[in-house]
Amino acid sequence: MTVVAQQQAEADRFPSSESPQRHGAATSRRPIKVVQLTSIHGPLDARIFHKHSKALARAGYEVVVVAPKLSLTRDADEPRFGITIKTVPRATSRLQRLRRTIWNVYQMAVAEDADIYHFHDPELISIGLLLKLRGKRVIYDVHENLPLQVLTKPWISPVYRSVIGASAGRIERLGASCFDGIVAATQEIADRFPPTKTITVQNFPDFVLKEQVPYRLRNPIVVYIGAISRIRGIDQMIEAIGKVPVGLGARLAIAGPFDSVALEHELQNISLPNVDVLGFHTQIAVTELLGRARIGLVLLHPTPSYLNAQPMKLFEYMRAGIPTVVSDFPAWRTIVEDTGCGLLANPLDPEDIAKAIRRLLENPAEAEEMGRRGREASMRRYSWEPEKSKLLQLYARLVAS
Repeated sequence: MTVVAQQQAEADRFPSSESPQRHGAATSRRPIKVVQLTSIHGPLDARIFHKHSKALARAGYEVVVVAPKLSLTRDADEPRFGITIKTVPRATSRLQRLRRTIWNVYQMAVAEDADIYHFHDPELISIGLLLKLRGKRVIYDVHENLPLQVLTKPWISPVYRSVIGASAGRIERLGASCFDGIVAATQEIADRFPPTKTITVQNFPDFVLKEQVPYRLRNPIVVYIGAISRIRGIDQMIEAIGKVPVGLGARLAIAGPFDSVALEHELQNISLPNVDVLGFHTQIAVTELLGRARIGLVLLHPTPSYLNAQPMKLFEYMRAGIPTVVSDFPAWRTIVEDTGCGLLANPLDPEDIAKAIRRLLENPAEAEEMGRRGREASMRRYSWEPEKSKLLQLYARLVAS
């Protein structure tokens, strides 16, 4: 199903007349209170905070985000854009997260006594069920295909991954049958859940760059934004930038949270020529960085869970008008070739990645044209507005019922 057809089908299922205002989100004696829950993502996560929470707050809902702190020391408990942020201590290990963080998130969720809870991690399914037992409305936001994702977990023995993945999928579907709504990040994910309660809300950009450095006047900054991990290509990106001819002056700018504390310490304690590890960036800082970059990288590894994913950073680079170097997966190849927004590369081959970067830096007119085509396609075909409408329609339906 095409993006347009998919949006139309879901609009028909949840008609636009079911607006939050009509059903009392903004007109009742008190606003409908919504709590977004995560034990993995930061409180200012692009999907959770900048898309879902902002859209709900603007529609008149009272929104609270419960999430781990951005770092081991930084505290983010302060209102932003009318959204209340409540943080729990960040775990230093996976075991600590499963044993302590989830319980902390649940305790804070109960204390908020909200009308609707919207959780974003499969490890919170048990929390969602406990909240259902308390008579609450619960939405499960499915970011990735869980059974396929399990197949790539390095901390699970390869011997057991398929069995654990299948079991995780069954538990997920059983939990989903009890929840009031399912929000899927892609159509492939949505197909795993009951269509009567499932909508697809894709990670398309919601920003427009108004002032930026003219493309040909920019420094040769090659940027990666988003979560930093080995499976997302951090090692290959660093190696590739070292293979670009020195005369081109290329620098790799990496902006985003680390997947693990160990990887964060490793990269901060070694010398990385031509690499700037910038750490977490707010959305404003990210858009400023994109407005002065020359190239955007999307080099996730060819794992089962990524092959058919829709990486948000690809669409953000397109919206920013910069050419992309993208993993050569069939689904991603279709986007890149249809829009002409960049080049494809083998994400496991630093030489191939460096070759693509070099071509874009040595041919600025061609690169600028790729960026222009990407921006036009983003505005026309990959916009957040239709996705936001589907999200608000789902909430309106829950409020009305």
